[in-house]
Amino acid sequence: MTHPQPSTPPGPGPAGALDRFFGLSAARSSVPQELRAGLTTFLTMSYILFVNPQVLGAAIDVPNAFVQLLMTTAIAAAFGSLAMGLIARYPFAQAPGMGLNAFFAFTVVQGMGVPWQTALGAVFISGALFVILSAVGARQAIVQAIPLSLKFAITAGIGAFLAFLGLRSAGVVVSNPATLLSLGEVTAPGAWLAALGLIVTAALTVRRVTGAILYGILITTFAAIALRLPVYPGGPDGAMQAFGGFTGRLGILDAPVWPSALVGQLDIAGAFGLGLLSVVFTFFFVDFFDATGTLTGLAQKAGVLDARGDMPRARRTFAMDGLAAMFGAFMGTSTTTAYVESASGIGAGGRTGLSAVTVGVLFLLSMFLWPLAAAIPGAATAPALILVGALMMEGVKFVDWDDLSESLPAFLTIIAMPLTFSIANGVSFGVLSYCALKLLTGRARSVSPILYGVAALLLARYLFLSGG
Repeated sequence: MTHPQPSTPPGPGPAGALDRFFGLSAARSSVPQELRAGLTTFLTMSYILFVNPQVLGAAIDVPNAFVQLLMTTAIAAAFGSLAMGLIARYPFAQAPGMGLNAFFAFTVVQGMGVPWQTALGAVFISGALFVILSAVGARQAIVQAIPLSLKFAITAGIGAFLAFLGLRSAGVVVSNPATLLSLGEVTAPGAWLAALGLIVTAALTVRRVTGAILYGILITTFAAIALRLPVYPGGPDGAMQAFGGFTGRLGILDAPVWPSALVGQLDIAGAFGLGLLSVVFTFFFVDFFDATGTLTGLAQKAGVLDARGDMPRARRTFAMDGLAAMFGAFMGTSTTTAYVESASGIGAGGRTGLSAVTVGVLFLLSMFLWPLAAAIPGAATAPALILVGALMMEGVKFVDWDDLSESLPAFLTIIAMPLTFSIANGVSFGVLSYCALKLLTGRARSVSPILYGVAALLLARYLFLSGG
């Protein structure tokens, strides 16, 4: 959906310059609104500062590994978000992706015995492929070939995935060896805190309070600290504990550390070895469809798709995704990609690249203020993810549920994302089933030849690279 141009030109001064550069008036936004949205996105994804070093630390053995990996995570996230905000000018934040970091650490490095430097080279090559395909318009062509019903389903599926992440973070949904998933301990402080935060945030949203999602996160965090609730990790034997105070040498401040043992250590030549081609293409395939699905869903949520369902500046946007992956590999981290948590900032009003720039600046500040981020428990960001997930389900009403060849692929897209814990799998299941049903019901010509080609590649990926 396009937005009308503002009736009055932006005024002089810094605010006017930001308006002209980011198109704030055209997007019916403002500087305060974008700053709030950026802060909201940062709070919902700041966990990556602590989780990514834990995951990659199992594979990367360097001196002071946790701090160095935290710093390189912050730098990669800052670069990716700034590039997306300043060049693509969309409110899509980027950071090292969950899932691919686990594949990097446990499957490639530990499982296959590949040196972590060579694995970083594989990430770099996959990012270069992203940039090349984006520059020639291949990624844009693929997105344009995806039918509207699947685009709406991708948005709804991301919503379901976000809600699942929120419920898991709150401890409401837990793993179960017998049933895979089950209800957690709903009387636990984290579950009650998340429920309180969800009700407060939803009430503020219904009352149209500007910045409702951000206020919900801050109110819930304050309640957790003030009531001394055990909702923070780090207790004995993995138990949750109350907030123990800031651990920085100056309270909420601590000096950053340059990740010298990680920067520039990637081995690109080694990654070109024949035995690692499957690793390169697994990184490529998974992140290609994960990022493509994420960006398409976020664009639909932000209302920036045009009348044909296409994203303006798509080549530039997709290229920034690939460039972030290349830069992240150079800095010493696994694939950097668009973050689905950006939907929380979009839900808080983010519509332009100023939101992503805000996220990037906050990640740079986190190199000094990272003890402050530790004060935000998962139970405080869970309500934002659940609420935004609910809002993203709106698109399902545009799916033709009376036509099974449209509704079944849409349903598979939606349900596969949370159940397989992968946006890429959801997009893949939708594309494969859509092409198969149209082909077998005599409506093959209604599908773009490009989409058939994508389906063939996806099928080959599942048949020959299923281990990834």
